[in-house]
Amino acid sequence: MRSLRPAALGAAVLALVLSAVSTPPAGAAPAPDRAGTVDGWTVGTPSALGLRGTAIRRGAAEARRLDSTCFAVLRNGRLAREWNWRLGRDEPREVFSITKSVTATLVGIAVRDGDLRLDDRVSRWVRQWRGTASESVTVRNLLSNDSGRFWSLETDYTGLLSARSRTRYAVSLPQQHPPGTAWAYNNAAIQVLEAVLERATGEPVAKFAETRLFEPLGMTHSTFITDRADDAAVFYGMRTTCLDIARLGRLHLGEGAVDGRRLLDRSYVRRAVGRSSTVHNAAYGHLWWLNRPGPIRGATDPVDDRGQPLRPVTGQLAPGAPEELYAALGFGGQVLLVDPTTRTMVVRLGLPAQPGEEAYGFTDAARVLTRALR
Repeated sequence: MRSLRPAALGAAVLALVLSAVSTPPAGAAPAPDRAGTVDGWTVGTPSALGLRGTAIRRGAAEARRLDSTCFAVLRNGRLAREWNWRLGRDEPREVFSITKSVTATLVGIAVRDGDLRLDDRVSRWVRQWRGTASESVTVRNLLSNDSGRFWSLETDYTGLLSARSRTRYAVSLPQQHPPGTAWAYNNAAIQVLEAVLERATGEPVAKFAETRLFEPLGMTHSTFITDRADDAAVFYGMRTTCLDIARLGRLHLGEGAVDGRRLLDRSYVRRAVGRSSTVHNAAYGHLWWLNRPGPIRGATDPVDDRGQPLRPVTGQLAPGAPEELYAALGFGGQVLLVDPTTRTMVVRLGLPAQPGEEAYGFTDAARVLTRALR
């Protein structure tokens, strides 16, 4: 088993402090309360939900082997099975880049409110970019990761993380490529959305998330991390639980509505998770990962001086799994996998894998899903 030590990504050191607690024995079914719910989720047996219990249990065993702290499978708005290890069900933990998909959802709420549009120039909200090579970068570019903003391992995983104000640091970086011409998994570019959201909505992002997303969805164990300048870290800074983040998946399964309350326009959800957002990466929507076939780019794939891949790859993230799958993914194996066709979700959170260690990922969750549905 991995020790509870800080996890490193490139030159960055991301601390994850976890404390051991008493948890149900491995393989124990969730114990519903008197209302037949677990943390607000109605409980159903796998067989009643059309799922193979054996496949789910095997998936949980594999998740536990890879140092997961929670694992859950849900279908049609009901909880089939869940497990918790090391941490209690309600204890929030860092989910790293799963946060990006939450940020995309906040942008969608602001779009529905009429506070901004996807084709707005970011320079409308970030005056420092006016009259520069970044002036034509749009909100859509930031969501698609094809903004062309400067990216390097050093800036993204050292400079950005150590900055007093991550937003100010991100805004100050130069333009590297013309917008729309190159794809990069650019944490700094995504952090600029913090400034866009705050200035467009007139609220700090952490507060906007709490009142407009977390509270309506019942995500009572979820919060944004803020830096020393009190800026929300919208590219990685969120703490949540397995059953809380599943509520984000439920919102998207409902095409932006939950329990009769609409938070997102259907058209926005379809753009975010229903199709590739850029010709450069078929596996990317609007800050969500997709199983669409085509050219695939990873977070740190080597590129040439024009930002184009040195070793182009064509395929799918999970070959053989449904093309409609989409996921919020975070460093070290944090996964919220959603299948809109069968309305099934697989959630895994846990200790980030260390360099050279096996990590849980999109394909692991997709394997559980496909085997449970057969």
